[in-house]
Amino acid sequence: MTVHAEPKHRPLIPAGQTVLEVRGLTVEYATGADPVRACSDISFTLRRGEILGVAGESGSGKSTLITALTRLQRPPAVTTAGEILFHARDGAPPVDLAALDGKQMRRYRWTALSVVLQSAMDALNPVMRIGAQFADVLRAHDRALNKRAAWARAAELLGLVGISEDRIRDYPHQLSGGMRQRAAIALALACGPELVVMDEPTTAVDVVMQRQILAQVLRLREELGFAVVFVTHDLSLLLELADRIAVMYAGRIVEVGEAAAIYGSPKHPYTQGLRDSFPPLHAPLRDLHGIPGTPSDLRRLPPGCPFHPRCARRTDGCDERLPLLLPVGPEPGHEAACLLNETDGDNGGETR
Repeated sequence: MTVHAEPKHRPLIPAGQTVLEVRGLTVEYATGADPVRACSDISFTLRRGEILGVAGESGSGKSTLITALTRLQRPPAVTTAGEILFHARDGAPPVDLAALDGKQMRRYRWTALSVVLQSAMDALNPVMRIGAQFADVLRAHDRALNKRAAWARAAELLGLVGISEDRIRDYPHQLSGGMRQRAAIALALACGPELVVMDEPTTAVDVVMQRQILAQVLRLREELGFAVVFVTHDLSLLLELADRIAVMYAGRIVEVGEAAAIYGSPKHPYTQGLRDSFPPLHAPLRDLHGIPGTPSDLRRLPPGCPFHPRCARRTDGCDERLPLLLPVGPEPGHEAACLLNETDGDNGGETR
């Protein structure tokens, strides 16, 4: 069982050093007459060198968000609204990744934006040696790099994640699950990206290896300065890893804030339920209670707040108004979408 500790203190990233702005991102699955909206009006800003955690149950829209950000989605998924603005390190005007075609997007993959998928065994080519896969990526983005130099760089990259350099001639099946996952992380860093998106990279490994991978992600972030969007269903893991956390439910962000604020004072009942589903390391013994019910069906969302059928704190209006994501509490940047946080009797919730 996963346990959580209080978030470690980490220095805040200086304001103004934005690497990614997501504005009103909406993704639908065009199936039948009525499209299914898997991500609805997603907005957030990611600063350079920051780790943003995205948490939520299965079906909350996390993976759809990841494939939209990285432009890896396939039909019937379609981005129907919003912008994904990438700010390059050189100060050039921001580029809307959502508006690029496939050829234009290839300029940004690996060098600006890379991804670590959930299953490294599926992400790595099973019939190619590890070093050959690294060399392909490196030489595709640097035509002047010869084969010998590319293989030497592949060995260095494996060393970065704690894998012996002599394993570059191995095939993926010759590596353990943890080594494959670390190799996938090294491959994502091959061309020095400014942003790395990680889709549940520790799900298939044991707890010991999970901690080793997380420690290496933090170390590499400090050394290389890339930003991370880290997606997982495990909120307790993000409390230790992330600078900020966004909690998703039914395709929307329902709460976002600094990790310490999410841990110490969650403002949405769903966030509180996720937090309280895991035992703390240092606390008296107590009974743990999961969140009752099942996630809302995106094809038939209930009226009002999608979480209200499962919420023990629902009140008048929860089944009528869709709450907006608004500032809550004293911490800057802490926002939640819940009618319980109303201060003036109306937080601007939409009728649905």
